[in-house]
Amino acid sequence: MKTIIGNWKMNVGTRESLALARGTLLALRGRKKLPDVVVCPPFVALGEVRKVVARSHVALGAQNVAAEEQGAFTGEVSARMLAEVGVSYVLVGHSERRQLFGESDEMVSKKVSRVLSAGMVPVLCVGEDGTTRGQGNEMDFVASQLRSALHEAHLRQKDRLLVAYEPRWAIGTGTPASPADAVAMHAWIRSLVGDLLPGIKSSQFAVLYGGSVDGSNAYAFLREDEVDGLLVGGASVKLSEFTKILEAAAEVLEMRS
Repeated sequence: MKTIIGNWKMNVGTRESLALARGTLLALRGRKKLPDVVVCPPFVALGEVRKVVARSHVALGAQNVAAEEQGAFTGEVSARMLAEVGVSYVLVGHSERRQLFGESDEMVSKKVSRVLSAGMVPVLCVGEDGTTRGQGNEMDFVASQLRSALHEAHLRQKDRLLVAYEPRWAIGTGTPASPADAVAMHAWIRSLVGDLLPGIKSSQFAVLYGGSVDGSNAYAFLREDEVDGLLVGGASVKLSEFTKILEAAAEVLEMRS
């Protein structure tokens, strides 16, 4: 299976989010094989988008979650609140959260646990910056992020975990990692998660690629067995581009059926 996640970030309001959600549903019509699709609108649009995607092939995702369960944390949104509004997937530790808002490894670890406890699927984002890759230390860097994020994670048999490899140097630059680089890192991540979470089944875990993904390069990533799907940023708010990405995923699945 392939999973496509659209992260709309702070680019659209409620009206635009509804239009994107409806357009995503239309883009999936008529396909024999469909990828798992998740859309992550802004918090203010979650309730309305839920109405559009209810009972469809599209799941609802959130872009962030609080590290705390409840309390006097003005402006934060808890895992329980997200679950109550129908969220199934939550982005955790996105590079923009780490870089721009100072999210520490400790906070990311807490968020992973909160999401799992609320019965949702964490989409744990990891990835190195350009300097780290230039020094040849990207594998160690990502391993450190994974160890920190998962050291307190406890997956039940019904729980799932997605890891999104998003090299910081590729996000928003228009220059993605090469499929070969993504495959190498995904294999590394897969082996590490198996060690960090003994007993985890292949059906509980997937590795996605994110970073300057668009309609022109999506197929090159999706055709790789090590790439279980894509985390799409800017291209996911351009319906024509997102449609091409969904079509690429469907094409790969149809070819393999």
